[in-house]
Amino acid sequence: MMSRARSSWERTFSGRPLSVMALLVSLVVWGCASMSASQPGVRVGVLDPVRVFKETTAGKKAEESLTSFIKNRQAVVELEEKELKRMEEDIMRQASVLTGPAKKEREQQLQRRVMEFQQKSNELSREVQDKQREVMEGFREKVERVVAKVAQQQGVQMVLERSKGGPTVYNDASLDITAKVIEEFNKGTP
Repeated sequence: MMSRARSSWERTFSGRPLSVMALLVSLVVWGCASMSASQPGVRVGVLDPVRVFKETTAGKKAEESLTSFIKNRQAVVELEEKELKRMEEDIMRQASVLTGPAKKEREQQLQRRVMEFQQKSNELSREVQDKQREVMEGFREKVERVVAKVAQQQGVQMVLERSKGGPTVYNDASLDITAKVIEEFNKGTP
């Protein structure tokens, strides 16, 4: 039989499994304790972006701009809907007077207008979405600059967003930097 050479580790600690475990545990605990004493924990802040949007001057202006843009597009859609409704009512009123081919022509004309309306409505909807994305991205860039400034002033190393259904379920109120961000943002939009 071949005898296996024992390592110095095995020779030193064989027969003493409990003492080895105790030594390892105490080294790990001592290492963790010394690490936490020499390195402070990460300072975290929490931000409510909806509140920043609603309570800053720039956010209110962005919201007014979006609202105006949306109302403009809705007015165009509503005008077109009224025109289509009027055309449909005309066809129904004149149904008894119109000849078969004339009635069919008017119905086809209405169908074409309905299809055009749907395309235009989809286009306007895309315009609204693009405008919302553009405004929100521009606003978010400004917010990020202000958040970075406030975080540095307060020694915060990481800022989490608090939003309904978001990743932050609970946070201590002392971590919330939203009010300071709003105050700094309103001092002068970056």
